[in-house]
Amino acid sequence: MRARGLIGPLDEYPVHQAPLPAARPGSSDRNFYDRCYFNAMQVDHEGDAGDLMLVTGLGYYPNLGVKDAYAVVRRGDEQTAVHLSDAIDDDRLHQRVGGYRIEVVEPLQQVRLVLEETEGIAFDLTWEGSFEVVQEQPHLMLNGVRPTLDAQRFAQLGSWAGTLVVDGEETAITPDRWMGSRDRSWGIRPVGEAEPGGRPQDPPMEGFWWLYVPLRFEEYAVVVIAQEDADGFRTLNDATRIWRDGRVEQLGWPQVDIDYAPGSRTPTRARLTCTGWGGKPVVIDVEPRTAVTLHVGGGYGGDPEWTHGQWKGEAFAERVTHRLSDPDVAGRIPFGVTDHAARATCDGALGYGLFEHASMGRHDPSGFVDWGNDRH
Repeated sequence: MRARGLIGPLDEYPVHQAPLPAARPGSSDRNFYDRCYFNAMQVDHEGDAGDLMLVTGLGYYPNLGVKDAYAVVRRGDEQTAVHLSDAIDDDRLHQRVGGYRIEVVEPLQQVRLVLEETEGIAFDLTWEGSFEVVQEQPHLMLNGVRPTLDAQRFAQLGSWAGTLVVDGEETAITPDRWMGSRDRSWGIRPVGEAEPGGRPQDPPMEGFWWLYVPLRFEEYAVVVIAQEDADGFRTLNDATRIWRDGRVEQLGWPQVDIDYAPGSRTPTRARLTCTGWGGKPVVIDVEPRTAVTLHVGGGYGGDPEWTHGQWKGEAFAERVTHRLSDPDVAGRIPFGVTDHAARATCDGALGYGLFEHASMGRHDPSGFVDWGNDRH
């Protein structure tokens, strides 16, 4: 039986946070969102990380009336993306956009992702958490007095099992060879069609520096997050280690040292020097490898072709492929966030995970002086 109005299946459960149906968000901000993100990468036990990587996710944008999903596959020099979009519905228990669906098998532990064959791409993948989820610090960014980002997120490290098919070529995904990180976030961030500009930001933003590093080791997982202004002032700092027995350890204020390829903003190596219990140094060395550029087909900030929450019409689906060495594509890569599959060591322990990074504009600690690649 279906009720009239906005009442949906989720309203049968005691989950309400406001005197509203669950389908209606507590905020009327057009930028309210609720979405998830997953990556899948190869673990290089034999020393070869491979050149195949998947980034995918699904989001709901209730004040825009839109839900959408995407999948980006990196193979060699190419990124191929599938985009799906549709009108929103009130059944949040069954997350689906076209042939893409997410099944929560065991909350906070096991999730199944299915993409029925769409434009030559398909997968059936089951996520298994290796450690408990990490609740991240709330993330707030302001333009004057208005929040441009006000969100909550949790993250988790885990492994994958299933199959990935690209143009008829099937890859077996096994948990001994494939792992990744995932997150779910909700709140306010820029989504959908561009808003009227209003008064320009004063003072103007001179730079944006972002680091997000979830890593999995045998006995623990580490999640490090840092955001800095152009002068290096840190506006977000969150560093957590979660042990297999469930203990959660705060890792202080990480010092970050990143090497970049000459004349570029492509990271080649990073060292994160954290602080553990009793003031003991926790040193993490990271080697970025295969990467997915999130604003080239992924729909994240700076993507000129696909934006999360944008209305594309009912039952929309498309496939786009970009060659990253194409000058038009390569020229925009430095102006967004890139997700690198990474190999890491921490005090002798070997681990793998994500090295997500953006350095745009001036960043004094890194030596970048403006929006180019010149360094002092």
